Amino acid sequence: MSFREFMSVYEGGKEDGWTEYLMYGEQPQLLAQDGDDKKTDFLHRLYRTVYLRDIYERNNIELKPEFEELSKTLASSVEAPVNASNIANTFKSVSKVQDIADKTVSAYLRYMQDAFLIEKAERYDIKGRKYIGSPYKCYYQDIDLRNAILSFRQNEPTHLMENVIYNEIRGRGWPIDVGNIHHCVHNAEGQQQRVTLEVDFVCNKGSERIYIQSAWRMPDGEKMEQAKRSLRLVGDSFRKLLVVGEHTKSWNDESGIQTMSIYDFLLDMASTERL
Repeated sequence: MSFREFMSVYEGGKEDGWTEYLMYGEQPQLLAQDGDDKKTDFLHRLYRTVYLRDIYERNNIELKPEFEELSKTLASSVEAPVNASNIANTFKSVSKVQDIADKTVSAYLRYMQDAFLIEKAERYDIKGRKYIGSPYKCYYQDIDLRNAILSFRQNEPTHLMENVIYNEIRGRGWPIDVGNIHHCVHNAEGQQQRVTLEVDFVCNKGSERIYIQSAWRMPDGEKMEQAKRSLRLVGDSFRKLLVVGEHTKSWNDESGIQTMSIYDFLLDMASTERL
C-alpha cells in the first residue's frame, strides 16, 4: 500500500500513521494483525515462506545461510551507494566468511530483483548526461520486509523516508536515477578541489523531469541550504523539489526550488505533477 492508501483505512492522525507506516505499513494483510508481535511474526513468516522459498527454489541456492547474511548486509545499506565488491567485503568482515565471490554477490542481487524484493537505481551524471554505473543504490519494494530482515533493529527514519519516497515515485510511473553533480570548491589552503554532490532522485517521464531531494529534518537555515545545494547546481529549468519529514507549508524560494512536507507529497497525487 502507498501511504495514501494506508491512511484511508488507518484510524488515527497523520503523524501516528506515518510512524506506523515506516515500521509495518506496506503490506495490506498487516491491517488485520492485532499488535506489534503479530505484525512482526507475519512479516518474518512472509519473508521466509514466500520470498526466500521462491528465491531458493528458482535459483537452486545451496549457500542459504550466506544468502540470508548477505540479505541483511544489503538491508543495512539502504541509502548508501553499493556494488557487488563492497557488499562482499562488508559481508566478509561481518560474517567472517571468506569464500564468497563478487560474481556470487551479483547473482544474489539479481535474484532479489527478480523476486521483487529490491530495485536498483543507477547513478546518473547530470552535467555530463551519462550513466556512471557502479556503485548504485538498492531500495526495498516493501520497507516492512526490509525491517523484518533486520529484525526491526535498524529503523533510521532518514533512510526509510528516502525508500518510501522512491517507492511512491515508482508507483506513480516515474523511472528513477540517482543524480551526481561534480563541481569545484576551495579548501582551507585555498586549493581547488573537485567534489561530488548527490541529488537523491532524478525522475523522468517522457519529456518531463523532476529532481527530488529527501531531508528528514531542517532545524535551521544552514541545514536547509545544505539540502538545497545540489539542486541549485543542476542549472536547468526542470522542477526541483525538497521533501522534508516534518510539517511545513509548501513554498518556492527565489531559485524556484519547492519545499514540501512528506505528508503533502505522499497524500497528494498532484505533488509530482507539473505546477
